[in-house]
Amino acid sequence: MEYLYIKSLHIIFIVTWFAGLFYIVRLFVYHTEAFEKSEPEKSILTSQFALMSKRLWYGITWPSAILTLILGVSLILIQTEWLKMPFMHIKLSFVLLLYVYHFLCQRIYTSLQSGQKKYTSQQLRVWNEIATFLLVAIVFLIVVKNQMSWLWGSIGLIIFAVLLMLAIRIYKRTRKS
Repeated sequence: MEYLYIKSLHIIFIVTWFAGLFYIVRLFVYHTEAFEKSEPEKSILTSQFALMSKRLWYGITWPSAILTLILGVSLILIQTEWLKMPFMHIKLSFVLLLYVYHFLCQRIYTSLQSGQKKYTSQQLRVWNEIATFLLVAIVFLIVVKNQMSWLWGSIGLIIFAVLLMLAIRIYKRTRKS
């Protein structure tokens, strides 16, 4: 029974972590675009986006990432036999990439908070889709497990990534017109 409570909390914090990751990068996009505005709009918007980002990043996203990690490690300690299964190694590799993504978002956050714009809004829109790709990969690996054909799964992820990039380009074109 303890396992199911921990698993439930783990899923809840995964959801809140991803919500934070998805929204923080959208705030990065808006914050970056605010640098293009003229005064006083630029100052008003950049300070508002900085405040919103700070509250989201430290109030939701970081705590959710930490609790997800603690609960995930707890689940593995309870079900150590999962570590013997190949799908878990691949899933944990994607989770590691997700934490790398999180830390790179921290760098973007820090740079924007100090008033430095290092990326265009278009680059940040593409960056936002990396979290989507990781979410899809992790969920499919944990749900389908060993029944998944790795070849077809890999092809599916590549097609999914290509479709996401295509959607971004289409959105960019429609946004300009």
